[in-house]
Amino acid sequence: MSRESIVFLFGILLLLMPHLGVPDGWKQIFYTVAGAVLMVAGYSLRRSAFLRRIQQLDGELKADSFAEHDASTTEVGSDKNIDNVEEEK
Repeated sequence: MSRESIVFLFGILLLLMPHLGVPDGWKQIFYTVAGAVLMVAGYSLRRSAFLRRIQQLDGELKADSFAEHDASTTEVGSDKNIDNVEEEK
């Protein structure tokens, strides 16, 4: 069963549940399970739509990023840095 069908089926069941004469305890359990299933299916649909949009825009799915290292040899917060700055002024 596709994710779209699951969302549609649970929507119909949620619409009809108050009118079916189901005991309140069962309704509570069903509403909780239906909510969890709809959250997972909705997240999955949203994620697949997002990835499909990235592919259509020729984007990259991998996030290989890096930052270049500053070539300075002094350590951050060392006393030498502070002394050198004060002497230059």
